[in-house]
Amino acid sequence: MRSFVTWGKSRGGGLAPSRLGLLETEPLQGRDEDTLAHADFSSMLSEEEKEELKAELLQLEDEITTLRQVLSAKERHLVEIKQKLGMNLMNELKQNFSKSWHDMQTTTAYKKTHETLSHAGQKATAAFSNVGTAISKKFGDMRSHSIGYSIRHSISMPAMRKCLDLPHSPF
Repeated sequence: MRSFVTWGKSRGGGLAPSRLGLLETEPLQGRDEDTLAHADFSSMLSEEEKEELKAELLQLEDEITTLRQVLSAKERHLVEIKQKLGMNLMNELKQNFSKSWHDMQTTTAYKKTHETLSHAGQKATAAFSNVGTAISKKFGDMRSHSIGYSIRHSISMPAMRKCLDLPHSPF
């Protein structure tokens, strides 16, 4: 069985190696972290422990390399299968977008927002229609009033001149 070196507090308040295992019961304090950052642990390990750690380091690096190779091979295999099935990046993006759009439309928040905006749009359309009608009516009233006024005015002025026997004014 392999023992691991952990660091615990010595009676003097400093750090001292202890062989309690990987889990320490007390968390490190800021001062302890600073001490650990500047400590040279290799001088505190025996030659046997250094060799074990070097062997473990090499083994972990080999395992990581192997896992990367396996992952890369599986990704290539995945691409090949998708190509055989006629699935390409554009089709996947379209499918993902369609699914996401459908999922969003089925949420209650979307439905409530859509309903509210639709209702507001209907009210805005009705309000604009009413304003347009009112403006058209106003212009119509102004036009008929203006035409009526000018007709009455043009008829009444000559008649008044004739009645009053006023000379024609150039104005």
